[in-house]
Amino acid sequence: MSKVRIIADSTCDLSKELVEKYGVTVIPLCVVMGDKSYYDGVEVSPDEIYAWADANKTTPKTAALSFDKTLEIIQPFMDAKEDIIFFGISGQMSTTCNIARLISEQEEYDRLFVIDSQNLSTGIGLQIIKACKMAEAGVDAETIVKEIESARGRVRASFIVDTLTYLSRGGRCTAVTALLASALKLHPMIVVKDGAMGVGKKFRGKMPVALTSYVNELKPTLLNAEPERVFITHSGCDDATVDMVKAMLTELNYFDEILITRAGGVISSHCGPGTLGVLFYEK
Repeated sequence: MSKVRIIADSTCDLSKELVEKYGVTVIPLCVVMGDKSYYDGVEVSPDEIYAWADANKTTPKTAALSFDKTLEIIQPFMDAKEDIIFFGISGQMSTTCNIARLISEQEEYDRLFVIDSQNLSTGIGLQIIKACKMAEAGVDAETIVKEIESARGRVRASFIVDTLTYLSRGGRCTAVTALLASALKLHPMIVVKDGAMGVGKKFRGKMPVALTSYVNELKPTLLNAEPERVFITHSGCDDATVDMVKAMLTELNYFDEILITRAGGVISSHCGPGTLGVLFYEK
């Protein structure tokens, strides 16, 4: 049986430790700042992105990696005749999955399977870890793909945004909405559903208060989650805030592991600093 190689784009927001633990190959997307493009997580960090965005009063653009660069990364695994499963950010948000499909067609390599995660951040990461666990157990690529695609609708990915400034600059909400939210100390819950981002409930108060309300709101769903793991993913929150959310999840006495990751450059470019989400599979 051929080895199953798991490849993902950098929006999966898995930590370096998790990438190494599960042997995932990460393809960096591009963060475009002014007239220069940088590889996400390789040439630019989220904190550098924030500094540039604040200095220029705009947000970076983001883009998929070029066909040629993507092929360059995937080529050795095709040459080794490996079964490849590629995970990409939702097709509604990027052309990443299409580029992988084009490579499969152009190279006439039918062992390259492309999964549109219909998600972002560790909403993708959850699917990747599930696939890696199956591959480690010797499950074949077709079965893994079928299982992941049938379960992806049960991924629950949501975030609380500290500031709407970045979403406003990027055209994802109006400047008036951002100003009103700031004045009223409102923190919207961004929810991923069917591959697209939408706005859910809005929480009032300072960020720790809003996050406490957010986790409490999620409790019934969390207690109906797959218990193997839950992610806390943030775009640059202080340790006290992350620890508070972790403590709330720990108190549930439900999850086998609580994984904490920091969002990469692409996700951070759109949501700005201080965003935090809790992500998991519902049963």
